[in-house]
Amino acid sequence: MSFGRPPTFSNFQVLPPERGSFPLDHDGECTAAMREYLACLKAHQNNNGACRHLSKAYLACRMEKCVDVLTLVS
Repeated sequence: MSFGRPPTFSNFQVLPPERGSFPLDHDGECTAAMREYLACLKAHQNNNGACRHLSKAYLACRMEKCVDVLTLVS
């Protein structure tokens, strides 16, 4: 019995994305923002609500750098 899935589902193969979903920060361009965020988490007993603005700044930095990398590759 298949219990809710098609019987041919076992033949399905998962493939990773070609270029990765989010390039790593090999050059450390956003390290300062990351360290600020981690220090804030440590100071607030891992309460991410108090550090949300720093998380947003870090992700904005990563997105900006990611877009730069992806435009160079294409």
